[in-house]
Amino acid sequence: MPKDLFEDVCEEKIFSELFRKHSKELHDFIYYKYGEHILPSDKVQEAFIKLWDNCKKIPLQKAKSFLYTVANNLSLNEIKHHKVKLKFQKLEHHDRTNESPEFILEEKEYLIKYQNALKKLTEPQRVAFLLNRVEGKKHKEISELLGISRKAVEKRIYGALEKLRKEIEGI
Repeated sequence: MPKDLFEDVCEEKIFSELFRKHSKELHDFIYYKYGEHILPSDKVQEAFIKLWDNCKKIPLQKAKSFLYTVANNLSLNEIKHHKVKLKFQKLEHHDRTNESPEFILEEKEYLIKYQNALKKLTEPQRVAFLLNRVEGKKHKEISELLGISRKAVEKRIYGALEKLRKEIEGI
């Protein structure tokens, strides 16, 4: 009875022979069809990796066809990716805003005041406040995270808010 064809591709000798026999012509095929910018060497390597990963499913007679199909598809995907990148680059990117210079300056000044006010909070207040307001965690989550009661979390957050209101005018 003939040996099972599916096992042959998984044998290291046969796989090495497939690589030695087909890698150069597969590289040339991709290079001539799509050009150097597609990096045909990488596509050849990726095709052989996929063959190795699927060696139990691919009979020896279909290994060459599988390699060419995979390398071709990888190349086409690369071209599609380049087209998406080019299309995105052609889109207008707005480097300016409709905000006035005064608003931007006020925003920067406010941020500095906010950061200075945060520095004046106690460590427990700052941690609870930032977990709630920046990371969006609920009081119960913070209490479980810090290992304290929910009331303690509320007290820390509301204490932080009071201090911040005193430090920063206009809140």
